[in-house]
Amino acid sequence: MSTDTQPHSPAFAPAARRVSVGDHLRLWRQRRRLSQQELAHDAALSPRHLSCVETGKASPSRELVLRLCERLAVPLRERNAWLVAAGFAPMYREQPLDDPSLHAARQAVQHLLDRHAPWPAVAFDRHWNLVLANRMVQPLLAGVDAALLQPPVNLLRVSLHPLGLAPRIVNLNQWREHLFARLQQQLQHSFDAALQALLAELQAYPGQTPEKAQRLDGEHPGVLMPFLVESPWGVLNLISTTTVFGSPTDITLQELALETFFPGDEATAQVLQTLAAETAPPPRA
Repeated sequence: MSTDTQPHSPAFAPAARRVSVGDHLRLWRQRRRLSQQELAHDAALSPRHLSCVETGKASPSRELVLRLCERLAVPLRERNAWLVAAGFAPMYREQPLDDPSLHAARQAVQHLLDRHAPWPAVAFDRHWNLVLANRMVQPLLAGVDAALLQPPVNLLRVSLHPLGLAPRIVNLNQWREHLFARLQQQLQHSFDAALQALLAELQAYPGQTPEKAQRLDGEHPGVLMPFLVESPWGVLNLISTTTVFGSPTDITLQELALETFFPGDEATAQVLQTLAAETAPPPRA
């Protein structure tokens, strides 16, 4: 698709011109494919006022900036940029998860992951880089090239790289399509350039040959997509769910996701329970 038909991102605006809140508004309105009239109606203001904000003829209040961001589902990271462009202070903090201010949140996440054992569970950031995991994840990564396990560990790269889990994933082509669909859905929300580059990289990795490709009977949309991976204990059949924080005001927490895996059959459950018993931490003195 020609870039001529795409709205221009403020990130690529000429350096000589300051990016205005109207630039942000126009970009995200076009990304959401809304007319000025539709957005004005949704945000409870006149189309004329909205047009004046877009063109810089009117300066929006802080409340209006936040209301427009809410109606356009603008990520918190971008909302700060809107506020600064409109002349207001940023509202949303971004602290690393190990910052003392997020100690309680980090403990809560690790507690959830640990309590999920004997099933595997991970927490990752907006670019799918591993942040936290429980002890049941490590056995599943046996055989993955050491270079892929150097921080930051990207879970999608580990899954689909030829030196990662890909050769062991029984339904690799099906799993690839599932992950690509999730990434594309994420991109429709965030328009993150780093995610776009990651998707292009992953799509360049080889899939299964027609001879090896296997399709399961029936359809497995969304969270029911099976993850079938060969292991020293046989083929593990896993399904997963994704959890995010409900109403965070910190950018790190908004962008954090928890992926919790469950056994898809009794044989997998028995293997994971056995592994959990073998790798159980020693009792506290």
